[in-house]
Amino acid sequence: MKKINLFFILLAGILNTAHLSAQSQEDMKAFMNYMTPGPIQQMMAKSVGAWTGTVTMWMQPGAPPTTSTMETNNEMILGGRYLQGLNKGSMMGMPFEGIGITGYDNARKIFVSSWVDNMGTGIIYMEGNWDENAKTINMNGKSTDPITGKDIPTREVFKFVDDTHQVLEMYFTEKGQEFKGMEIAYTKK
Repeated sequence: MKKINLFFILLAGILNTAHLSAQSQEDMKAFMNYMTPGPIQQMMAKSVGAWTGTVTMWMQPGAPPTTSTMETNNEMILGGRYLQGLNKGSMMGMPFEGIGITGYDNARKIFVSSWVDNMGTGIIYMEGNWDENAKTINMNGKSTDPITGKDIPTREVFKFVDDTHQVLEMYFTEKGQEFKGMEIAYTKK
């Protein structure tokens, strides 16, 4: 009886190990696909380099715009997985610095981005999809209203006009109405 029990315990152990091994190989393949830069990361790498941006901002719907310029240096980081943009300029008469990181989540099949700058203490997080016909990344997320401390629905449209021109538009929703709050027209140096 002890030999039969031992046999079944060993058989269960062998079958369990075989199942885990097969599952681990499938898991490893999924993990490798998740971590390996592909065509979309290569497309983002076309943005690497120095850019000049003309910034137009509207503080509220119908308000006259303000304009300024900024310099952006983009580089692919972490083995070509993410595009990092370091931005410097002036905004509303004050020195401006911002850091953006954009990636493509291979598992979820969506673009993801985060943004921080010296004009606030929050982090803007966005997610979105690629529109092949418009050569545009359309993202949605939220930012913080510094007056109320509440979330503001935020939308971003990032157009790849050609290899040396890009346009970023940001839209905010105030009192249930969306308005264009910022546009940056980038030209590659």
